Amino acid sequence: MFSRYCLVFCCLVIWGCPRRAESQPKPRARDLGIPFDGTPGPLNAITDVPGVEVGFTTLTSGSGRLVVGKGPVRTGVTAILPRGRGSSDQVFAGWFSLNGNGEMTGTTWLEESGFLEGPVMITNTHSVGVVRDSVIAWRVKHGQPEGSDYWWSLPVVAETYDGWLNDVNGFHVKQQDVFHALEAAHSGAVEEGNVGGGTGMICYEFKGGTGTSSRVLDAKQGGYTVGVLVQCNCGSREQLRIAGVPVGREIAGSKIWSALKASGHEETGSIIIVIATNAPLLPHQLKRLARRASLGLARTGSVSGNGSGDIFLAFSTANPGASQPAGIRHLEMVPNDEMNPLFAATVEATEEAIVNALVAAETMTGLDDHKVEAIPHDKLQEVLRKYGRLQVPSR
Repeated sequence: MFSRYCLVFCCLVIWGCPRRAESQPKPRARDLGIPFDGTPGPLNAITDVPGVEVGFTTLTSGSGRLVVGKGPVRTGVTAILPRGRGSSDQVFAGWFSLNGNGEMTGTTWLEESGFLEGPVMITNTHSVGVVRDSVIAWRVKHGQPEGSDYWWSLPVVAETYDGWLNDVNGFHVKQQDVFHALEAAHSGAVEEGNVGGGTGMICYEFKGGTGTSSRVLDAKQGGYTVGVLVQCNCGSREQLRIAGVPVGREIAGSKIWSALKASGHEETGSIIIVIATNAPLLPHQLKRLARRASLGLARTGSVSGNGSGDIFLAFSTANPGASQPAGIRHLEMVPNDEMNPLFAATVEATEEAIVNALVAAETMTGLDDHKVEAIPHDKLQEVLRKYGRLQVPSR
């Protein structure tokens, strides 16, 4: 009986239980009456793109004074599997760095080959290495792709910095945590806020983290879906705009980056944006799509400062079997002249995913009792009402 209770406790504290099991799910941005352009998919999430699965490991433990190697711990791992765990079929992909003060491994081969070979992983800055190595170990454990006699892997692992709340130099992310994020990946609703790699992140000096959104094009535009997932850790308070309103200037609060600068640090921002679509796009077109995430980010106020690692990746689940090693491949693609609706969908979904992350995040206290407040929903609605931008919330 005791071991059973321990197992339940570990699920709740270390990895967290799925939010979709809660009787009162957290509100999302649209639930608060925040207006957005475009038509979202049924889940308004990256998993609206058929086949895409998302998994998390969330690590939270300890409190009080920082003891390197012991905590406090406020971090985790996010896994995005383009075709789910049951497939080793590669997808076309492209990537873009708006500002390169960050890391996304595996991108040189992605650029050269045009293919994303496995999952996209997101974690904290100093856990990129262990996550990368663990993805290789996980793929080896599950066997090499069919028809491959000589198999190797260059995983894509991205990061943002959580050292204001987390013992980032304590290396708390372990192989089993990476395995769990991959094994826990699922379709359906996606958890947001203080989860996975986004656990200890800060966005516009409010609590940030993980957010997602999607857009569906109408039948005349191909009926395609574009989904976005972000790990947002960027921007200063005065920059924040929501629905075009200067929300950050209207809501008073602590100036975290001022405190960081006083301690000898410059801006420690960053945002990772992952875009998925089922539109048949080739790698050069997916790079074009990834670039458009910049415009969605700009809608929320970011100027992509010198200290920010703003790195984006887009992939397409169309053209299955394109990476087969032999024979001529017959591919489909959307003409460049018909890509504008996909560009717009990417911009719109990126903006909403960032705001969803802010709305879902909860106030967190981390190392040395650093406290980061969540954006207050009531004050946010008050500001939007003041500017005539609050809609009647729909559920």
